[in-house]
Amino acid sequence: MENYLLYTTILAILFVLEIIYFRIADRYNIIDKPNERSSHNRITLRGGGIIFYLGIVIYFIVSKYQYPWFFIGISLMAIISFLDDVFTLSNRLRLFVHFSSVLLMALQLDIFSMPWYFLIVAFIIVVGVINAYNFMDGINGITGLYSLIVLLLLFIINKELQFIDEKLLIITVLSVLVFSFYNFRNTAKCFAGDVGSVVIAYIIIFAIGALIIKAQNLIFILFLAVYGIDTIWTIIHRLKNGENIFEAHRSHLYQYLANEVGINKLVVSIIYSTIQLIIGLLLIYISKLSVNIQLISSILILLFLSIIYLWIKNILYRKFLLKKI
Repeated sequence: MENYLLYTTILAILFVLEIIYFRIADRYNIIDKPNERSSHNRITLRGGGIIFYLGIVIYFIVSKYQYPWFFIGISLMAIISFLDDVFTLSNRLRLFVHFSSVLLMALQLDIFSMPWYFLIVAFIIVVGVINAYNFMDGINGITGLYSLIVLLLLFIINKELQFIDEKLLIITVLSVLVFSFYNFRNTAKCFAGDVGSVVIAYIIIFAIGALIIKAQNLIFILFLAVYGIDTIWTIIHRLKNGENIFEAHRSHLYQYLANEVGINKLVVSIIYSTIQLIIGLLLIYISKLSVNIQLISSILILLFLSIIYLWIKNILYRKFLLKKI
C-alpha cells in the first residue's frame, strides 16, 4: 500500500510538471514547426520529453541519491539537449557533453575495472543507441510506446536477476506514461524533442548495460533490435546514396509506412513496439539456453528482421520513386 501511494503521488506530480512545462514552452515559443521533412503538419510544442529527466530527478531524491554518476551524466545530457532544442548548439559542444556523460555512465557501471576494450565497446554501443533513439523519434507515439515495451522487458527480467533498482524502472515508466498521454494521439500535444529522446535512451541503455554486466550476456542488447535494424540499414542506404546521415530526412521504414503509404502513425508505432515485445520475450526465454543456441538464435533474429526490412523498404522505395517520376 505504501508503494502504491508513493507511485500514485509521483504520477500526479509528473502530470503537474508536464503541464507547467507546456505553459513555459508556449510562452517562450519552444515549438516544432512542420517542414517538407516533417511527419506532422501542425505547430507542436517541443521538448515534452523533459518529463523523463524530471522523473529521474524524483527518483534520485526518493532513492536517497542512488547512482550518483549516472545522475550527473544524465543531467548533463538533459541540459545540453534541452538547450539544443531551444537554441541549436554546435556539434562539438554536444559531442563533448555526450562523451563526458558516457564516461560517467561507464564509471557508474564500473566498466573502468574491466579490460580496456570493454570501455570502447560500451562507448560505441551507448553512442549508437542514443543516436538511434534520436533518429527514430519521428512520428507520434513511437518513442513512448517502444520505450514502455523495453522497460517492461527490463522489469520482467529484473524480477529474476535484480540488476537495477526497481524504483528506477517504475518511475521511468510513469514518466513515459505521462508523455505518451499527450503524444500518443493523431494530433500530438507535444513532441519529445532531443531532450526526450536522448534522456530516455540514456536511461534504457544504462539499464541494459547493468543487465548485460550482471548476466554476463550480450544478447540483451537485442531488446533494441527493431530500432537497431531500422537505424543501421537506413544509414547504410543513405551512405550508399551519398547523403549526409546527420541531416533531417524521411528515409526510415517507419517514415515510409506513415508518410508515403499513409498508415496511421499510431498503428506504425504499435507494429514496431509489438514486434520488439515478441522478440524481447523470446530473448528472455533463449537467454536460459546454451550459448550456441543463443548465438544462432540472435543471428537468425537479426537476419529475419533485416530480410523483412529490406524487402518492404525496397517495395516502398520503388513505389515512392515512381510517384516522384
